[in-house]
Amino acid sequence: MRKKHTAKNEPHIKAIGSDSVAKCIRRDIWLYVFLAPAIIYLIVFKYAPMLGMVIGFKDYSIGKGILGSEWVGFDNFIRLFKTPNFFTILRNTIGLNVLNLVFGFPAPIILSILINEVNCKAYKRTVQTILYVPHFVSWVILGGIIIQLTSINGPISVGLSKLFGMAPKSFISDPASWIVIYIISGIWQSVGWGTIIYLAAITNVDSQLYEAARIDGANKFQQIINVTLPCISSTVVTMLILRMGSMLSVGFEQIYMLQNSAVFDVSDVISTYEYRVGLEQRQYSLTTALGFFKGVVGLILVFGTNTIAKKLGEGGLW
Repeated sequence: MRKKHTAKNEPHIKAIGSDSVAKCIRRDIWLYVFLAPAIIYLIVFKYAPMLGMVIGFKDYSIGKGILGSEWVGFDNFIRLFKTPNFFTILRNTIGLNVLNLVFGFPAPIILSILINEVNCKAYKRTVQTILYVPHFVSWVILGGIIIQLTSINGPISVGLSKLFGMAPKSFISDPASWIVIYIISGIWQSVGWGTIIYLAAITNVDSQLYEAARIDGANKFQQIINVTLPCISSTVVTMLILRMGSMLSVGFEQIYMLQNSAVFDVSDVISTYEYRVGLEQRQYSLTTALGFFKGVVGLILVFGTNTIAKKLGEGGLW
């Protein structure tokens, strides 16, 4: 018969557990030392600033500080939702993010598959290096290049005028053209960097699966559809879930550099509103409430997307 655990055994079990933890720490002490800066960074720059979210529930004054400012409850949220142009800003933010999701999210996946199909290693490395470069260039420089290319006297306008007889046009000042420029420039800047994760996933696909597909008579396109994509689907789903968490966040630098008064109705988003109202007008409580709203919506989207992914048979994040 198995001996039942008694209360006398419990202190001994706990002692063994604590000893084993201490033994693990002593054994891997240098790993914990190397991990410490990352933990400190997360605590100082990620978790500690969350305490400032209470500003969204206060009538914040720099002189009084966070603790001394008066509580106003949800007044800042009510004032935010009653702002005349709030829903226009929200529409622009969601609209641009949806377009980025439709056109920008598949771009690194497609590019990774194309690069993987290249047999010449030297050519593959050269292409990857060229594609990575825009990621390391500031949006100040990229924005200046794009504005020069798409202005009324830029090469695109002049070229179209000479080839097709079109009247010179400033594409960067046209709302419809501006949206296209925003999407394409965003893909150009990020697509090369985004291929790193997908190329790593593709290289882990078992080569025997491709051999079996070739024996069955599958061509390259069929191999991609039936072997490559199913094997990297978990990576794609993980990246999609993480992407959904930032559906109310649009990169401030790109928008700010490409924005002008002629396209303000389609380019004014939450990030530019936070800069204009929070920093220039110093309405810290209002923009903190907006940041809190963004965080809650992002959390709901991440949990919702993860739940849907698991119901569809994918692993999800947790």
